[in-house]
Amino acid sequence: MQIYVAADAPRGGDGTSERPLQSLAQAARLAAAGDEVIVAPGIYREYVDPVNAGTPDQRIIYRSAVKNGAVITGAEPVKNWVHWKKDVWMVRIPNGLFGDYNPYTTYVRGDWYNAIQPVHTGEIYLGDKSFYEAARLEEVENPVIYKGSWDQEATLYKWYTEQDGDTTVIYANFQGADPNQEDVEINVRRNCFYPSKSGVGYITLSGFKVTRAATQWAPPTAYQEGMIGPRWSRGWIIEDCEVAHSKCSGISLGKYLQPNNENKWCTKFVKDGTQNERDAICQAQREGWTKELIGSHIIRRCDIHDCGQTGIVGHLGCVFSIIEDNHIHHINNKQDLAGAEIGGIKLHAAIDVIIRRNHFEYCTRGLWLDWQAQGTRVSQNLFHDNMPPEGTEITMPLALAEDIFVEVSHGPTLIDNNLLLSEAAGRLSTQGLAFVHNLIAGTFTYVGNGVDNGGKVFPTPRYTPYHVPHRTEVDGFMTILHGDARFYNNIFVQMPVRSIYTEYAKKMNLEGPGWLNEICGTKPYDGYPKEEEYLARFTAENYNIREERDKYYDHLPVYSGGNVYFNGAQPYDGEEDFVLDTEHKVELKLVCGDDGCRLVTDLYEYLPQKTWQTISTQTLGMAFEPEERFENPDGTEIIFDTDYFGQHRGIHPVCGPFEDGKNTIELV
Repeated sequence: MQIYVAADAPRGGDGTSERPLQSLAQAARLAAAGDEVIVAPGIYREYVDPVNAGTPDQRIIYRSAVKNGAVITGAEPVKNWVHWKKDVWMVRIPNGLFGDYNPYTTYVRGDWYNAIQPVHTGEIYLGDKSFYEAARLEEVENPVIYKGSWDQEATLYKWYTEQDGDTTVIYANFQGADPNQEDVEINVRRNCFYPSKSGVGYITLSGFKVTRAATQWAPPTAYQEGMIGPRWSRGWIIEDCEVAHSKCSGISLGKYLQPNNENKWCTKFVKDGTQNERDAICQAQREGWTKELIGSHIIRRCDIHDCGQTGIVGHLGCVFSIIEDNHIHHINNKQDLAGAEIGGIKLHAAIDVIIRRNHFEYCTRGLWLDWQAQGTRVSQNLFHDNMPPEGTEITMPLALAEDIFVEVSHGPTLIDNNLLLSEAAGRLSTQGLAFVHNLIAGTFTYVGNGVDNGGKVFPTPRYTPYHVPHRTEVDGFMTILHGDARFYNNIFVQMPVRSIYTEYAKKMNLEGPGWLNEICGTKPYDGYPKEEEYLARFTAENYNIREERDKYYDHLPVYSGGNVYFNGAQPYDGEEDFVLDTEHKVELKLVCGDDGCRLVTDLYEYLPQKTWQTISTQTLGMAFEPEERFENPDGTEIIFDTDYFGQHRGIHPVCGPFEDGKNTIELV
C-alpha cells in the first residue's frame, strides 16, 4: 500500500494521493510491512517515530517524492525577538514547548566528554549557521573570537540562556542583523526520525533532508542516539539524504540503553570507562547482540555535514553494515564539543563493516575505528583536509586529527585503494592492520603508543575483545602488542608539514617516530621483527615453563613489499622489496570545486618500471590475535584486482590506488 503525505494538505486526509495525510508522524503510526510512504516537498516540524517494523522481503519505505524536498527538522522558527542592547536580542520561550526534554536546561554530558565550557544540547541558527554558546551574558554583549574554532569569525555570533520560572530566556548576538527579519530557528526536538523502541527493523529512509536536532553525547558506554537511526534493530537503509546540524550525532547505528551501565564512569566514578565498556559488550552479548538480530544496515549516497560530535556514530549496533558513497564533511568544526568520541565516522565494534567510496573532508578526524575493528574494510575512499586550518588553537592531541584512527583493535582491519592526503594519514595505536594499494601523503602517528589508560604509578593497559570470525560472540580479550601490520603496493609521498602540527608536537613533548611523527612512510615501525625472527622464539626446543615470558608481550612482526617512497618518505629499517626515489620531486595537488575534486600530479612520470605482485588474502595471512584472515565478510578470499575506480588491474598491477595513472585524475 502507498501512503501519501503533504505538509500543506488539509486536515482529515486518508493517505491517498487525492487526500494525503498532513503529518509524517501520522503515516509512521500507520505504515506496516510492505508499505511505501511517499512524502511531498515541504517542511515537517515533527518527531517521526516509526512504530512498525518491516521484514527482509517487505520493507517499510519512507520516500521523499523529490530528493531533499521533504525536510524533517527538529527546530522551530522564532520571530518574537526583543532588542536588548548593542547587537544583542532577547526572546522568552514557554517551557511547555519542549515537553519533557528542554534542550536549554539539558547539558551535553557523558563518558569521555571533556569540553572545558559546559554547553546545552540546544542551538540557535541564523540561516544555515549555528551560534556559539557563552557561559555568561557579558560574553554575548562583548563577544571575542574563539581561536579553537575552524571558522573563527563565526564565533562572534554568541548566545546565552537562563531560566525564569517556567520560561526559557535566550540572548543572542546577531552582529547587526534583525532576527525578526531573518531566518532564525532554535532546536526543540531531541530526534527527527528515530524509533522510540528497539526492534523496529527493515526500514528505508530515502531522499529526505533531516536537520537540527538537540541530540545528546553518544559514547560507547551509553545509549547512543542520533537525529536518525535504527535504534537497536536490523536491516535499515538510509539513502540519498542530507543529514546536517545535529548537536552531537547525525546518524546513529549505536548501542541500546543499559540502565545499569549508562554513563557509569562519569556518574558512579569508581570503574574506569574501559572496564565499563567491556562490561557493556558482555552484557549486550547476553541480551541478544547477534548477527541474526542486530546490524546489517546500509548508509549510502548521503551528504552528512555540520554535526558537533559525529556524522555517523555506532557501538555494537553497527555490525555487518555497509557505509558507501557518502560525502562526510565539516564535522566538529565549531570545537565547542570535545572528547574521545569525535569524527566524521566514529565506530566501536565495526565487525565486518565495509566503508567504501566515501569522501571525508574538513573533519576533526575523518574515520575513527575504536575497539574491535575486526573484519572491517576501508576501501576506495578519498580523505583530505582532516586537520585544523592554520591559525587554529589546538587544545589537546585528539583535536589535532588525522584521516584514519584505528585504536586498540586486534584486526583484521583492511585499508585499501584509498587516498590519504591529510598531514596525518593514520593514528595507529593498534595491531592487525593491512594497508594495500593506497596513496599516502601524510604520516603515521602514535605507532607503538596510545594503548594504555595513562596511569602514573600502576600499569594501565587496555585489553580489548576479539570475536569469533564473522560473528559477535566474544572469543577472548588481550592487550595490544603493536605490529602485526602489513604494507603492500602503497605509494608514500612526503608533503610539507605545517607549523600548526610541528609546533604543537614540540609544545606537548610529542616529537618522535612513536608520537606525532613527521616522516611519511613506514619509518615508525623501525625495530619491529620479521616473521621468521619472531617465530624463532617459540619452538619446542626453547620452551620452558619457567622461562622469561616477556617474549609473549613483545612487538609482533611487520610485513611489507612493493611500496614506493617519494619526496623524502622513508621505509622502516626491516623493509624489503621497496623503491626509494631520492632523485625526483613529485607534485601532488588536490583541487576541489563545485564540480568535484581532481588530483593534479606528475607522480606517474616517475613511478618506476617494476613488476608488482598481485596481493590477496593469501598474501596477507591472518591477524594474530583473532586468527582470522583478511577476507570478505562471507569468508571468501579477496584478490586486489580492482583499483580506486573499480577498474580491473593487470596481472602485474601498478602500485597505489590507480591502475591507469594520469597527470590529472578526476576523483569525485
